[in-house]
Amino acid sequence: MLKLSWKNLVNKPLNMALSLILFALGVGLISLLLNLNHQIEERFNKNLAGVDLVLGAKGSPLQMILCAMYHVDNPTGNIPVEKSKAFLNPKHPLLKQAVPLSLGDSYRNYRIVGTTYDILQLYNASLAEGNLWANPMEATVGADVADALHLHIGDTFKSSHGLVEGIEEHEHDFKVVGILKPAGSVIDQLILTPSESIWESHAHAESADGGRETMDGDTSTVDGGRQTIDGEHDGHDHDHGEHVHTKVAPTVYDSATISQLAEQQRLEMMEQTDKDITAILVKFRSRTNIQALNMGRNINENTDLMAASPPIEIARLQTNLGLGAEALKALAWVIVVVSGLSIFISLYSSLRDRRYELALMRVMGGSRGTLFQLIITEGLLLAAMGYVLGILLSHLGMAILAGFMKNTYRYSFSGTQFLPEEGWLLLGALAVGFVAALIPALQARRTDISETLGNG
Repeated sequence: MLKLSWKNLVNKPLNMALSLILFALGVGLISLLLNLNHQIEERFNKNLAGVDLVLGAKGSPLQMILCAMYHVDNPTGNIPVEKSKAFLNPKHPLLKQAVPLSLGDSYRNYRIVGTTYDILQLYNASLAEGNLWANPMEATVGADVADALHLHIGDTFKSSHGLVEGIEEHEHDFKVVGILKPAGSVIDQLILTPSESIWESHAHAESADGGRETMDGDTSTVDGGRQTIDGEHDGHDHDHGEHVHTKVAPTVYDSATISQLAEQQRLEMMEQTDKDITAILVKFRSRTNIQALNMGRNINENTDLMAASPPIEIARLQTNLGLGAEALKALAWVIVVVSGLSIFISLYSSLRDRRYELALMRVMGGSRGTLFQLIITEGLLLAAMGYVLGILLSHLGMAILAGFMKNTYRYSFSGTQFLPEEGWLLLGALAVGFVAALIPALQARRTDISETLGNG
């Protein structure tokens, strides 16, 4: 029966090709949207990392979230350490964790982040080889960075200002001292270093240019003034060889040691009151504390800083993106229905040419049920082939899109990930094929042997 159905379909290749193309386009578009939405949502949610608030300069909350947590946008500006000391204090009664970020530089489009060891605990990251950064111009790189740029322990590189490669390349070399294990989060795409590295790089750039330079390269302000990476310039050249002490990287990397060192780093940062940072990622000690829940609003109303809630901002973004995705999904289902209509027209119109053939099948012992089964099999066969072709097109498109996203945003997507929803999509495709073939199958079942052969 399957062989006979196949021969009936290929007997009219153009009709079959039209039905297959329409069906594959509809199924492929639905599958692509399902995969894209799933992978984007998965990465967005994983990179939230339990952060309750992001503190930064006044501006767009969404821009600040995308910059500080997803590293796909520019900073809204810088904030003075002096006005951030309360939130960096390890003894803050409401805050369990505060991760300071100093942004502004990159290497081959991978962002360099000046921060403390708190970020490791935030993303559950650990070392694969080497050591953690301890001194200015030392860098520990994420797994994706090391893999993409072929970086090894002891390698050196020069940073660029902003996120564009080669723009205002700084003089000082960063040295790779460690490589992190893959964590499956945004930390895989970061180059981690002390904030002093960012401060020194920009202080040197300011001295060389004879002017003032913001950490993020724009004119964003805090307190109405233009903020520099190292606060007010003191008018003297900095001697970068005069660091007070060379710190030794820890030899034990258990959670307690990392926590202790991170607290020490934050306390040292609090003393740098003439410096600026870009943002602070905050986690509450308790999400049921009314003071903690009102902290964001209080900061926005009573300080020169801005507080934004990552879950709220990302939910808004996903809602806006979801409207377009739902519209495309509706269009895809319209295409599937149209392809079902095409299958119906193709099978129904072919009955007239096949009435004699169907009557002969009856004479040779075929029952009415046999004719019904034949036409239904043709409809299901078309739907199954359209589904397979659509899934192949979908995952091929996802692989192409993954390459584009990797080059543009440094985010990894996969064209080989299959979802359970695609199994349900197969059932939906077969249902469309069955419904499209149902009326032609009933028409074939009613074939009158004597009348058809008599009209031969």
